[in-house]
Amino acid sequence: MRENRPVIALDFPTFQDVKDFLAKFPEEEKLYVKIGMELYYSVGPDVVEYVKSLGHAVFLDLKLHDIPNTVQSAMKVLAGLGVDMTNVHAAGGREMMRAARAGLDQAGGEATKLIAVTQLTSTSEAIMQADQNIQTSLQESVIHYAQMTADAGLDGVVCSAQEVELIKQATSSDFVCLTPGIRPKGTATGDQKRVMTPADASSIGSDYIVVGRPVTQASDPVRAYQEIYKEWNHLP
Repeated sequence: MRENRPVIALDFPTFQDVKDFLAKFPEEEKLYVKIGMELYYSVGPDVVEYVKSLGHAVFLDLKLHDIPNTVQSAMKVLAGLGVDMTNVHAAGGREMMRAARAGLDQAGGEATKLIAVTQLTSTSEAIMQADQNIQTSLQESVIHYAQMTADAGLDGVVCSAQEVELIKQATSSDFVCLTPGIRPKGTATGDQKRVMTPADASSIGSDYIVVGRPVTQASDPVRAYQEIYKEWNHLP
């Protein structure tokens, strides 16, 4: 199911930064936000509880990757936070991914979408081959991880928008593709290697897009978000 709201990456170092940023938006504007490692490890579950208390949806982006038992136990804890989505690394394998899903379900997190990272959007094919010693194409690696994720019973994957069409062909049309590395036309790509505009990501079939610095570092974050929202939804 396609999410109409762009997911805003709350890549801030402090709790106060998050509060200040969210306070810029009208109270009735319910956002979908991503809480990543830096913020979660700095503040802890309090930041999730705060954001949820404001009525916003939360993608908790911790990319778990450990032995199945550890990941299952960790997911039981995360289920108690009531997050809307969370993730693991597909490289952890089928058994680990199945354990992650079981941990969520056992603790009442059946409604939490669970997705897996294929290849990070900061990873180029040359980097993958040199550093991971995966001697296929980047595209083949991503498709393999996506098929493995679907086989493990997860809801979808984190991937570049450039791979969405092939992933859905290799899995199913309702297999979730969440795509970071989204940059409005004319903005800097930063450390992302595989990027795409919101309009292009929408046209190609992404279900969720994640946008960080183009919103959080904008002089007018609300306006920047609204422009991306319109581009993502093909609105005038």
